[in-house]
Amino acid sequence: MARPNVRERIIEAGLKCLLERGFNAVGVQEITSSAGVPKGSFYNHFESKEALGAEVIERYGTGVRRREVLGEKSVAPLLRLRRYFEALNATFVGSKFQRGCLLGNFSAELSNQSELIRGGLRGMYARWTKDLEAVIKDAQDEGTISNKTSAADLAGFLLDAYEGALLRARVERSSAPFDRFMHLAFTQILI
Repeated sequence: MARPNVRERIIEAGLKCLLERGFNAVGVQEITSSAGVPKGSFYNHFESKEALGAEVIERYGTGVRRREVLGEKSVAPLLRLRRYFEALNATFVGSKFQRGCLLGNFSAELSNQSELIRGGLRGMYARWTKDLEAVIKDAQDEGTISNKTSAADLAGFLLDAYEGALLRARVERSSAPFDRFMHLAFTQILI
């Protein structure tokens, strides 16, 4: 199997390091060491660590199986939505709450520091919301989710509530915030 090129190795190492430790706690040297490339090669591919951060956001957001899971038309839409959030929950609980969502982490850490990263986050949240909106709309069309609130508003709310639950779960080192999110979302809000 061919080895990934230097740029790809830096992106992969950056994703790992930034997800584990946060943007401000990781330097270019740590990223290039993790990638197994000389520090000087970083600047052949990225203007700055901020530029790498923007690329990492894109990779993280499109690297998840979100569209595959949410778009699986052979599964009822409400069940797709539930399975999607259950799988996310399992990922974060499985990490023993040591890592969160890169988008949420970067939002808390960098939204006031970097317009480039804030713009990347805004775009990724918009795409994620659209994906949730589509499956909610499918469920509304079949009558398993109420039409009293628009699919767009429900999708935005679910994403906001989920990211908040994830942050709180990390602080509490407990799945209780996830459990509350799942219970309220699927027994009160969506029906």
